Amino acid sequence: MNKYDGLARIIIQNVGGKSNILSLTHCVTRLRFKLKDESKAQTDILMDTDGIVTVIKSGGQYMVVIGNHVPAVYDAVCSVGHITPGGAVNVDGSPMEGGDDRPKEKTNPLDAFVSIVTSVFTPALGVLAATGILKGVLALFVAMGVLAGDGPTYNILYSLGDGFFYFMPILLAYTASKKFGLPELEGMVIGAGLLYPYMISGYDISSLFAIPVTMPSSGNYSSSVIPIICAVAFAAWFEKLYKKYIPDTIKMFALPLITCTVTFCLTLWVIGPIASIASDLLGAFFTFLSNASGLLMGLIVGALWQVLVMFGLHWALVPMAINDLAVNGLSTTLTGMFGTTFAQTGAVLAIWIKTKNSKTRSLCAPAFISAVAGVTEPAIYGITLPKKTPFIMTCVASAIAGAGLMASGVTSYMMGGLGVFGYTAYVNPANNDISGMIWAFVWTAVAFVLGFVLVFFTYKDEPNKKKAAPAPAAEKAPKAAVPAGDKIVGAPLEGEIRSLSELEDPVFSSEALGKGCAIEPAKGEVVAPFDGTIEQVAETKHAIGMTGDNGLEVLIHVGIDTVELKGKGYEPMVKVGDKVKKGQLLLKFDMETISAAGYKLTTPVVITNTDDFASVEPVATGKVTQGQDVLLVK
Repeated sequence: MNKYDGLARIIIQNVGGKSNILSLTHCVTRLRFKLKDESKAQTDILMDTDGIVTVIKSGGQYMVVIGNHVPAVYDAVCSVGHITPGGAVNVDGSPMEGGDDRPKEKTNPLDAFVSIVTSVFTPALGVLAATGILKGVLALFVAMGVLAGDGPTYNILYSLGDGFFYFMPILLAYTASKKFGLPELEGMVIGAGLLYPYMISGYDISSLFAIPVTMPSSGNYSSSVIPIICAVAFAAWFEKLYKKYIPDTIKMFALPLITCTVTFCLTLWVIGPIASIASDLLGAFFTFLSNASGLLMGLIVGALWQVLVMFGLHWALVPMAINDLAVNGLSTTLTGMFGTTFAQTGAVLAIWIKTKNSKTRSLCAPAFISAVAGVTEPAIYGITLPKKTPFIMTCVASAIAGAGLMASGVTSYMMGGLGVFGYTAYVNPANNDISGMIWAFVWTAVAFVLGFVLVFFTYKDEPNKKKAAPAPAAEKAPKAAVPAGDKIVGAPLEGEIRSLSELEDPVFSSEALGKGCAIEPAKGEVVAPFDGTIEQVAETKHAIGMTGDNGLEVLIHVGIDTVELKGKGYEPMVKVGDKVKKGQLLLKFDMETISAAGYKLTTPVVITNTDDFASVEPVATGKVTQGQDVLLVK
């Protein structure tokens, strides 16, 4: 167990349970679910849960916005839900091997496109940005005279920075194979074949089996994007089409032999030329638009970028920019959006200064830090969008900055980082010209100031509204009783029994974490409810999680919202990994200190793996002593 296991269980149960999850991936701020039936998801409960910024449904995906710590939450969800990381699960919750039989969803072409580019490019963006930053820093060092452009240090590090672009067909073949359900090595072999020295060294490749071969306008497939994605998509479809006719005894080598050979040939004859022409046309269109009216293009992209991000439609431009950079070595496709993160940063700072709402203020600090680094989802979904007017003001500021960036001729020469890490993308490595980076500084400063001023003079705190209690999570059909028989949970505290439904905390009252009971403590001690192992001691010391030798998983959460005490008044007597016996002292807590701080001591005792059993029933009422039977689990 880790500190996000509780949140993971809430998420799994309220997206409809493990059986409703078709697949799960994540980006820098969001868990991206594909659900069998979105109507089963308890969106209101998720949006009311601490640790979740909001929930977005778009592009055939059910996205739970977490923030910067989404990788840790993702790992917890995979661990708790027994989901293969990066993969999918069958409808019964078991890991799906290869995804060949994944249930198919009816999606419109736009949703399908968004899903493809999200799955293919998301895993690559972090490394892509890192290598872009490295190339930009090297160019900047050469311009400043720190490094020699023909020296060994520059060239060795440039090999690392440029290697991603050069071998992009192989790397994207891996992510595309995971998306389309093709064995990853088969896709990578096809990509490697396109980059084999014979294919890029000017030898005669005009025909294959006397059928003409048309190469891309760049002369080879190094750094190309669209051809390999199309090739892998075809290979996955083709292999599924014929594999059932291949005897099992030879499938191990027959499938990759047939799939790779046929796909490689068709890529050179048909897929590659068509995809290359399409990508050239797209690049030409945006180049034309930029040349015809760069100011208009920057204005439109700047104004709409945040809206596109909200619905996942920004992915329509990202691969175009990557392809343009790979083929032409420069791009203005995304130049207009660079000011948006700074407009959001200015807006959040203005709200941070003006708001008197403690919850809004608590959201501003992490959102501001994230926005500076270029991750604006916490700012958008947590602050500016719910307030409406601040979001509109940031779009205005972004539009003005986008028009200025384009009018100033700012051009990207690499796929740089986000926020303050993106400036080096505008250094021209050909002549080490830093004028583009200087103009980027100017216009992002304009975006920041405009975002701050527009929001500062238009922002007003909304009156606090009491949230309605979320509807209880839907009951699931009970499972057959476990063979080991009934299981008993002893009272971990001395006190008065309460029902979970009586608690003010909706996470516990809705039984989102599981079924159980609550105890109003009469003594500041928590003891083990059964024999088992300590799996979790909260960093703030207020909660203990343990797994019993009987298979039960229990969470004992001393007090409501007591995480805010940051450990004050609590003294754990055990650590993670300790073996304990029923009745053994686990935790001491100072009832007077906690009560004096304004927190209720009511302690939920929750069976967090409730789904593994037929029923969890309270068997005690009124006052109980430590160790007395309080729950019967069948």
